[in-house]
Parts: sequence; structure tokens; C-alpha cells
Amino acid sequence: MTEDAGVMFRLDNAVLAFRFTATVFDRAGAAIERLTGPERLRLWLRANGLDFSTAQLVDADLAAAKELRENIHRAGAAVAAGAPIAPTVTRSLNAFSRNGSPDLVLDSGVARWRGAGIADALSIIAANAIETLGGPDRDRVKACSDEHCHGLYLDTSRAHSRRWCNMNTCGNRAKKAAMGRRG
Repeated sequence: MTEDAGVMFRLDNAVLAFRFTATVFDRAGAAIERLTGPERLRLWLRANGLDFSTAQLVDADLAAAKELRENIHRAGAAVAAGAPIAPTVTRSLNAFSRNGSPDLVLDSGVARWRGAGIADALSIIAANAIETLGGPDRDRVKACSDEHCHGLYLDTSRAHSRRWCNMNTCGNRAKKAAMGRRG
């Protein structure tokens, strides 16, 4: 049976690196791991246009991806809290970014990444995290206010007052809970 990436993963975050951190849900309580094996990693990569190789992914690839994911989340949570990123986390993100050699190409008028394997895919994700967490929009990085999420997002609202990573999921859940308390 083929799994549907749109059902399995949250693919609604505009920031690729933050979308990758959402492969774990409920960071505030009991974590729900969505990357349960190398084929789930391939499914996520494919859904995000980063499945560059026909080579089988192995447990070491999955472990590397999870290491990158957790360091992106640590760095993003620090930035969202106005704290410095730990030097070990910075070194890890930089190493993942350097490890691959993907190309950004123009294909029929559309920019897309081209790579040869998992190192290139992880390099793209790390570079996206570095650009987001160290770029001009750094002060717009936030953690979701939902007590069961804490997912990272870039607040692009005009007043910089967005509270949830996604209004249709976390925001809706919070508003329903508030209505129930008033109710």
C-alpha cells in the first residue's frame, strides 16, 4: 500500500526547514515520530522535490536526517525565544550545509534543485534553515503557541502578531478550546 505524503506529513509550512521539523508532532508532550523508517524519509523528500537518488535509503541516512531535524528545531526555538543558537547546533547546521553539492537549475522556466543523493537533500534543508535563522527575517521566526505543537514558522503577518504555525490546525484547535471554556 502506498502512503500519501499529504496525509502522513504536515506540508503546509512555507519554510522548507521548518516543514522538515514538523515530521515530529507534539514536541511539548509525547512526541509522535513520522519518520519511522528510511522509506518514510524518502516519502517526505519526494513530497518536497528532494528525492534525488534511486539508491535505497538506509538507517544511517534516517539517523542523519533526524540529527539535522533536531538541530534545526533547537536553533529555531532559540531564535524564536530571542536566545543565541548553541555553538554545537551552529556547527552541525553548517556541516550539513557543506556536506552536499546540489545545484539550483532553471527547468522549463521553473527553479528546482538537482542533486545526487541524500547528502544533497539534507544540504538544501540545512541551507534553508541557515538562511531563515540567520537572514533578514530572523526576528520573524516564532514557535507555535499551541501547547501540543510548538512548531516553528515565519510570521509574515503585517503586525507580526501571528500566534500559530497554521490557523487551520493549531489556531482552530486553540479557538475551539477557548469556545469550550466559555461555553
